[in-house]
Amino acid sequence: MARVSEIVGDWDVAIATPIGTLHARYVFSGDGQALTGTATGAGDEVELLDLTAAGARVTWRQRVRKPIRLNLDFDVTVDGDTFEGCSRAGRLPRSKVTATRVPRDA
Repeated sequence: MARVSEIVGDWDVAIATPIGTLHARYVFSGDGQALTGTATGAGDEVELLDLTAAGARVTWRQRVRKPIRLNLDFDVTVDGDTFEGCSRAGRLPRSKVTATRVPRDA
């Protein structure tokens, strides 16, 4: 079954896009079953939607408003204090996503 606790915490995320690498802070919260999250970057904060965790795999949807309006689908695999995977906006090419967990005292 899902391991929500693996993704819970703050993450520094890099998304390699055709227009350059975008950086954001992601915050995931969970109570063992329900999972919520937000992403903050480029002066904007957005809620993460449809979050699901199954083992080390986590997926979600996100509406981006800056630098352009897009609806993104994310699919990542958590491995300890890192995760990697991809994001995709419709039929556009996938973008590589990498992240490192922010230490609790940071």
